[in-house]
Amino acid sequence: MTYSVKETYLTIQGEGAYTGRVAVFCRFAGCNLWSGLEEDRATAVCRFCDTEFVGIDGPGGGKFDSPENLTNHIISFWNGADEPFVVFTGGEPLLQMDNKLVEELKKEHVEIAIETNGTLIPPDGIDWICVSPKQKADLILQEGDELKIVYPQDGLDPSTYLGLDFDVFSLQPMAGPEYKDNLHQTLHYCRTHPEWRLSLQTHKYLQIP
Repeated sequence: MTYSVKETYLTIQGEGAYTGRVAVFCRFAGCNLWSGLEEDRATAVCRFCDTEFVGIDGPGGGKFDSPENLTNHIISFWNGADEPFVVFTGGEPLLQMDNKLVEELKKEHVEIAIETNGTLIPPDGIDWICVSPKQKADLILQEGDELKIVYPQDGLDPSTYLGLDFDVFSLQPMAGPEYKDNLHQTLHYCRTHPEWRLSLQTHKYLQIP
């Protein structure tokens, strides 16, 4: 297995239940809901993605020909005395994340988190699974730690997800030109449905990666 990584960097988790926690982010290249090319956005399953995940040319990006090499690369970004906390994202990380990589990470005592669209089943051994469902995609992964909805999405009713097996339910306003209105709608929904926590992309406010 050769792993294609867009970028790897040390940062502070900016959204979701782990907001504020120092983490290494490993962003895999590729996604199964959009090519990542603007010319294809109008026909993509997910049209609102604001992440660059095409290619391997980002900071800390590249191709890695073994789980050992990728693991060593990732933990080289960690400066702390505690066990490394690594968030795998994309694109869609489960297109590449496999059992061998999880096994190698665990040998190095890495705490593993993923951010996934929920259309694929993850390997065993992941410590924190955050699922972000998309209205036009089948949600295959219906259990985990956090379910985080980018809101609003046409035809997507958050209440339909409350029966799923997650510990935390988060609502995050959709970025873009209508952000202020989306934020207003998200705040209103959380106030009237307190089962949901507000998630903000604080890394954008802080202007950090």
